[in-house]
Amino acid sequence: MLPVPPEPHPALLFTNGILDDDHAKTGHGVLRGSRRFRAVAVIDHTHAGRDAGEVMDGKPLGVPIFASVEAFQAAGNVLPTYFLIGVGFAGGKLPASARPAIADALSRGLTVVNGLHQLLGDDPEFRAIAEANGGGFLDIRRPRPVSELRFWTGDVRDVKAKAIAVLGTDCAIGKRTTAKFLAEACNAAGLKAEMIYTGQTGWMQGHKHGFIFDTTVNDFIGGEIERALLECDRESKPDVMFIEGQSALRNPSGPCGSEFILSGNARAVILQHAPSRTHFISHDPPEAEVPTPEQEIPLIEAYGARVLAVTINESGKDRAWLDAYRDDLQRRLGIPVVFPLRGETERLVPVVRAYLGGG
Repeated sequence: MLPVPPEPHPALLFTNGILDDDHAKTGHGVLRGSRRFRAVAVIDHTHAGRDAGEVMDGKPLGVPIFASVEAFQAAGNVLPTYFLIGVGFAGGKLPASARPAIADALSRGLTVVNGLHQLLGDDPEFRAIAEANGGGFLDIRRPRPVSELRFWTGDVRDVKAKAIAVLGTDCAIGKRTTAKFLAEACNAAGLKAEMIYTGQTGWMQGHKHGFIFDTTVNDFIGGEIERALLECDRESKPDVMFIEGQSALRNPSGPCGSEFILSGNARAVILQHAPSRTHFISHDPPEAEVPTPEQEIPLIEAYGARVLAVTINESGKDRAWLDAYRDDLQRRLGIPVVFPLRGETERLVPVVRAYLGGG
């Protein structure tokens, strides 16, 4: 796959009309900062004419939105090389509504960067269009051969830097964004920090160390976590590594999180929670209720890790309600509770520093 370049590659970011939705989290991640790609425009028919940052979280970024690639070119813009799919569609499959935009991008010679489970380079129709027009594919979830994967050995115990896992009570809740902000806050404060990516968006953002968790054969998950941490420790020599969590410990459609504690030796956790959610995304039976932080923390502790702080996803609640919730939760838990999208992750730097010092 593409290495991290000296300057990010210009790219168009495709969000299929849902830039303002949590399912566009890959697009949000690229817009919030990437060392690998720079979004010169967003292709989104619903929000055409607006600023992408304003649609995403109310903060203008100077990235315009066009209804189509044709409209982008008609405005006098030069096509970049890459066309990024910025939406995590349900089940990792490309819906029929998105096919025309992909076909159009390929017909204009663009390389489609695809993080879906559905490998677009294997699609006969798309491949024919690409071959006829000079387009291409970068399916970043294409599984690596078993011969390239590492089995867990226990060498992670030799890692000098401490690992902190950023886990969540659900998927698509902001774990990667919080991990990125934490690393940035620590670096700004003089602590050398790296984020270990575990998903396609982290790769698109250009983080140096990691792997794509859900394309890895299960027997090698622990070993790939170990490999990423060992490489990061030896090559980047950080003080702390923030591991991007995936899904949630109790999510019945794909439980995840214990691997980072057990295989990655992460003995500390930052827990991300969305108080507006009652059930795991796409589920509604009683057994799929999202746990509260009070319910999740004892489970994390049972795995041998300590929760240093709770970070809050603010979607679905107004500011006054959230402020009252934060104050109450912080009082009950006795640990910091912060809002990452308000720029509050810097409040956790002293907490991280104390943990690194054995506090």
